[in-house]
Amino acid sequence: MNDEIHHAEEFLDRIEQDDTPAGSDLEYFLAASNQSIIERLYSRADSARKRHIGNGIYLRGLIEFSSFCRNRCLYCGLNRNNTSLARYRMTSEEILKAVDSVASCRISTVVLQSGEDDSLDHIWMRDLISEIRNRHNMAVTLSLGEWEYQAYALWKEAGANRYLLKIETTDRDLYDRLHPGMSHQNRLRCLRDLRSLGYEVGSGIIVGLRGQTVASLCRDIQFFKEENLDMIGIGPFISHPSTELCKESSGDAEMTLRVLALTRIVTKTTNIPATTAIASLDGDFRSQALKCGANVLMPIFTPVLHKSSYEIYPDRSCTNEEGVQYAECLFRLAESLNRHIDYSKGDRKK
Repeated sequence: MNDEIHHAEEFLDRIEQDDTPAGSDLEYFLAASNQSIIERLYSRADSARKRHIGNGIYLRGLIEFSSFCRNRCLYCGLNRNNTSLARYRMTSEEILKAVDSVASCRISTVVLQSGEDDSLDHIWMRDLISEIRNRHNMAVTLSLGEWEYQAYALWKEAGANRYLLKIETTDRDLYDRLHPGMSHQNRLRCLRDLRSLGYEVGSGIIVGLRGQTVASLCRDIQFFKEENLDMIGIGPFISHPSTELCKESSGDAEMTLRVLALTRIVTKTTNIPATTAIASLDGDFRSQALKCGANVLMPIFTPVLHKSSYEIYPDRSCTNEEGVQYAECLFRLAESLNRHIDYSKGDRKK
């Protein structure tokens, strides 16, 4: 083993063992140009996933039920200034039909996601959650953005189990520049309210944002460990033509995979998806993500009628497939990696 590889192994040992990894150790891998070192990183992450999670891949059936959003995030196609987007809201009946489709595939977690829709009726959402829990023995994950404590409490009491709210970046100045009218402090308040209510809490970041640095990515990974998150989504920035960042280059798949691999080593038992975004670059990188730490796949059960209108970023993969077809594709992906689908609800193994 040459000296450089030996040093890489020492850094990986420290990253795996330290309560909070040193930024310099993390930066070593994010800035590395030696492909042998990167392969060591991926191998260590895959070993950590096997040891802490096993070979099972959890499935989460995703239903994107509203494309309306009050926010003006500079990178997101759902931003309220995008007048070219065909907006939609699904009815309770449409959502429940999609949930039934999720259940028909033996998937035991449904994710209800929307833009931050000012018209969202909190009581309607409470009743919807209750009906899903009455119909099916499945976990309910919400991804609805920022709301007051009382709304989160109402939905938790109705039976919601998990909540996903991506921090996007822990760099406060960068966050504020990218999210006009929003507050990094309020984002953190929401995450901590959710934790206090007993939700399994998920967050995550976008890799490749304008103004992001290697140092800020290191801080993101440290944040994941400090917050003891249960789910972490890591996806690349994908430029959208109807946003203020339309002229920016999309994020890099390899950097995204490096951040994912380090996150697996640092957080150990956290559930980490191979995201739809990483499947929507110039190539589908979900297989690579599953080989360097990911253990979750998220087939989209939004009806095809609406799927292309939930355009956070353009050219999303599999927008012409019904959810059942999408799920079947992921079954084959798991088999190709000698992995198996775990049909349990997939609570975090702490």
